[in-house]
Amino acid sequence: MSVLRQLFTGVDGFTHDLGRWSWAGSFIAVVAAAAGNWWHGVVVDIQALATALSVVAGAHGAALWAKKDTEPKP
Repeated sequence: MSVLRQLFTGVDGFTHDLGRWSWAGSFIAVVAAAAGNWWHGVVVDIQALATALSVVAGAHGAALWAKKDTEPKP
């Protein structure tokens, strides 16, 4: 449970970080969309899936970097 707390909270380990929750939700949404397509027999383009996941990671990584100075301190 402490691993999840560290993943989804800020530097102080207590305050939930909306950017990290958004990152996880976006990742799950992209993977779920690919899984849904696969389930319905559609060929999943691995390159398109990798591109979508990299865009999610890049955009959220940049957003977290941009707000790094606004996080509550321990």
